[in-house]
Amino acid sequence: MNATSQVLNQLMAVIDDRRQNPPDKSYTTKLFDGGNALIGKKILEEADEVVEAAGESGQEGRDHLIYEVADLLYHLMVLLGHHEIHINEIEAELGRRFGVSGIDEKAARSK
Repeated sequence: MNATSQVLNQLMAVIDDRRQNPPDKSYTTKLFDGGNALIGKKILEEADEVVEAAGESGQEGRDHLIYEVADLLYHLMVLLGHHEIHINEIEAELGRRFGVSGIDEKAARSK
């Protein structure tokens, strides 16, 4: 397992633990309590911040983009955890798509 996968798996484990054993003072617990509506709202906010950061230049802009993408990925993972989907399932789906043209894959879905 590479370092990136290890970090994402560790984060997923923490998110899963928060779902199963929700501590009172946990941001993740608060998100779970708000369900799809709150988690979805945060994902939309974070996605907007990612797009804004992508328009910034220089090292400061690059660092800001990395920071905002990390926030977005965390909130996406909370949504997955809310639906009891593990990040490994997303990784497997992305792996399945390797070697398949995005245009062909999209056309196959619409049939």
